[in-house]
Amino acid sequence: MIDGTCQTFVSDCHVRTAVELINHAWDPVVLSALRAGPTRRNDLLERIAGISDKVLTQALQRLRARGLIARRGSDERMPGRRGVVYELSPLGESFANGPLAQLAQWAAAHQAELLEPTATS
Repeated sequence: MIDGTCQTFVSDCHVRTAVELINHAWDPVVLSALRAGPTRRNDLLERIAGISDKVLTQALQRLRARGLIARRGSDERMPGRRGVVYELSPLGESFANGPLAQLAQWAAAHQAELLEPTATS
């Protein structure tokens, strides 16, 4: 169902599929960090404050398995840097620069409201 009216308990709901892309707390952060271009793993560790080596490894594996990022050998665009680099795939670019960027903008615009404690009834 593409019209946006599917119910979340339906297994083929497109909203549910999209939400699974940001289900793990660090995955959207890694995707956002890769928006800057091809990056080595150690540089990602430095760029993403608070992420552990193990959690980054798991996030990179999940994102590669979903086809959102690609892993390849050193790049001529990164002279003098050897080793593996990670980059957004075309699918990852469309997600990171589209819905994920819009979600980040929405969260920034509503940060105060989101941080306020909710009134209980």
